[in-house]
Amino acid sequence: MAIVWPWLSTAAFAQQSNPADTASQAEASPNDLDGRKMFTSNCGFCHQDGGRHAGRGPKLSKSERSDEYIIERIKKGKTGAMPAYGEVFNDAQIGALLAYIRELDD
Repeated sequence: MAIVWPWLSTAAFAQQSNPADTASQAEASPNDLDGRKMFTSNCGFCHQDGGRHAGRGPKLSKSERSDEYIIERIKKGKTGAMPAYGEVFNDAQIGALLAYIRELDD
């Protein structure tokens, strides 16, 4: 149950956001959003050191996976390994997360 808790709190927090805030984020470019802050708050529990090292989740820096693969993994998750965040993040937020991941350096 302890492993599920961070995912549930993230989803619950996102669902409580103001609809006006969500609309403005959807119109913002990924560069206008703080991907590092979103990653730290939502993904850092499993992807250690900001995604630079494997933890419960894999290392993400210098990933050879395609952008499309990473986007789909964020949206749909992986059964038994990663929750789906497609209902939590809008496309602009996912773009900001992808930009953050692509900028990671060991």
